[in-house]
Amino acid sequence: MRQIVLDTETTGLEPEQGHRVIEIGAVELIDRELTGETFHTYLNPQREIDEGALQVHGIDADFLADKPLFGDISEAFVAFIREAELVIHNAPFDVAFLDRELSLLPGSAPQISDLCKVTDSLALARHKYPGQKNSLDALCRRFDVDNSARERHGALTDAEILAEVYLAMTGGQTALFTSPQEREIEAGAGLKFEPLPASRPRLKVVQASAQELAEHERMMAVIAEGVG
Repeated sequence: MRQIVLDTETTGLEPEQGHRVIEIGAVELIDRELTGETFHTYLNPQREIDEGALQVHGIDADFLADKPLFGDISEAFVAFIREAELVIHNAPFDVAFLDRELSLLPGSAPQISDLCKVTDSLALARHKYPGQKNSLDALCRRFDVDNSARERHGALTDAEILAEVYLAMTGGQTALFTSPQEREIEAGAGLKFEPLPASRPRLKVVQASAQELAEHERMMAVIAEGVG
């Protein structure tokens, strides 16, 4: 199972108003293990950056002036994400921007949904923890993930942190204890559940020895005496 945990930074909030992607950061997971493979690039948006966005990520137009255009890196980017499962926090935002960038390429470019499946980790967190804060920072606190390097938003740093959060949030025996209704909801958020095999080996039962039972009784007597 190949997953790509991805984040972007942009010039503003609305791709329909001409805002562009200025940074893409992504890390690769295979079978839920970080491989060390990453994709990271800054991009020249050929437009000004909104002041609100600048306050979030601190990336200004001067820094981006000599960076590649999206078209320059599009083939490498598509190759990196193709046929993987994308994990993105607030996926509709990033996917809308990436689809917009792809649509601006000459010819008939694919959209993200044509290339891979998308899992929205924010939707998944909201389902698991309704009524609680589910921002990336809040999830870091919940799962004790170190986000001290996140002084400002940065696509690669955020992707690396999100990978740790996602693994923590989706770890454990989820498929054993969730109901069919919960599985259906979480599957809609992009989380797959594999059914348990119909025939699996019986669990081995290990009986305590007579010596172990005697030692247990002795310890219980000591505890009872101490409580008394």
